[in-house]
Amino acid sequence: MLELLPLFLPINPSIIYSQNPQNSEIVTENQTVRPLSGQLNKISVFNSNSPELVLGEGILLSTFPQDNKTDATAHLNFPFEGRFDIFAHHVSKPPTEDDQRTLYLGIIVHNPSQESISIDILEGASYLSQPDAPFITLPSQVEGSNIYAGPGSRVMGEILQGKRQEIFPPNVIIPAGESRMLLNAPIPIHSLTPPINGRSTYLRLYSSGKVYVASLAMYQDEDNKPPSLSQWQNLLQNASLSTPRDKTPTPPEAQGQRIYGRVAGVSQGNMWKTDLTDSPSTQLLTIPNSGEAFSYGLSTLIGGTLGTNQIQTAPLLVRYPDTAYSAHGNYGLQYSLTLPLFNPSNETKTVNIAISTPVKQDTPGVNFLNHLPTQTFFRGLVQVKYNDDNNIPRLQYFHLVQKRGEKGENLVTLTMPPQTQKLVSVDFLYPPDATPPQILTVSTDGN
Repeated sequence: MLELLPLFLPINPSIIYSQNPQNSEIVTENQTVRPLSGQLNKISVFNSNSPELVLGEGILLSTFPQDNKTDATAHLNFPFEGRFDIFAHHVSKPPTEDDQRTLYLGIIVHNPSQESISIDILEGASYLSQPDAPFITLPSQVEGSNIYAGPGSRVMGEILQGKRQEIFPPNVIIPAGESRMLLNAPIPIHSLTPPINGRSTYLRLYSSGKVYVASLAMYQDEDNKPPSLSQWQNLLQNASLSTPRDKTPTPPEAQGQRIYGRVAGVSQGNMWKTDLTDSPSTQLLTIPNSGEAFSYGLSTLIGGTLGTNQIQTAPLLVRYPDTAYSAHGNYGLQYSLTLPLFNPSNETKTVNIAISTPVKQDTPGVNFLNHLPTQTFFRGLVQVKYNDDNNIPRLQYFHLVQKRGEKGENLVTLTMPPQTQKLVSVDFLYPPDATPPQILTVSTDGN
């Protein structure tokens, strides 16, 4: 789908965009792309993104046991305990032209034990496209922490800043053998023209015991009256997966045009945290020579490793057979990257840090487009920390909007005297509706 501002109509990142726009020429940058050091952590993420466009009631994703369920195939039997996250990103529009009912998204958590369980909501946010976070047109780079375009952009920006939206309590107690709703929220369409809306949600949680989670979709005839807990429980018990389904993904080993598919399962990993250094045996990152640059791949995936042969996509521990084979795009995953820059020369150097969205490719190299297409491939908030040229600590936020093939503006520019070190940190949560891969580039100005 192509984006039509201000509606919730993002591009579909499930398909490789392999052709260049008319009259667009490839601009090749002479630089290498390095794989990221480190790896994903092991925290499990309840990852509900299929079907993205919900046109029917039913189960979106259930990790409940199959016992006593009408449709056993809709339940993946995966318990969560300790730290885990929940991600849900869905769109609603009328299933038929005259159907203006409000779709509700419910996230239910069940305690199967014989003792009460406490779930701490460490951070959390859930926003609609309209009216909470419309897809407004923004410049490619804007400084500020409260800037967003689209619900995914707003949700990930708030989680990046460690916030918990007021609709979420700090703690939820689930008595033995009972269930509670973590989210019971509408995706209203009746007052919109055209009638389409979407909701993005992300929660960082800690559970004192084993729990099961499900995301569910249910229509209500009356506005402002969410379904009851018993209604959600009945749907969970008796419903099947919501239909129609998304496009069936291409198997990972297949060649040619690839459909990555939307995710419905449990992915493993919510953060990629690493120090970017020259090698595992050093603690420094030597800056490029004057007029040169190098980059690191971000959210690289099958068909788009930029020559690094590194696939950063979070694996899926459980999934439905007609959904994505892994969490392509890494929606909600935090990249936490530290760059201990070092100028080994006897001259003062000017060093820049930027994030860009090159043309997707598997072969080595970085290619941009000199005439940008209309599709937005990245839209989200980035945090940078460093000491400026006066050695004053800086914490800055930049909201980026990048098209396919767009070279990003500098996030940080530093003057580095001879034989000096400077530490720069870059953090962001990969936003929903972005299309990978991106790159983090370190460049040194020419003399």
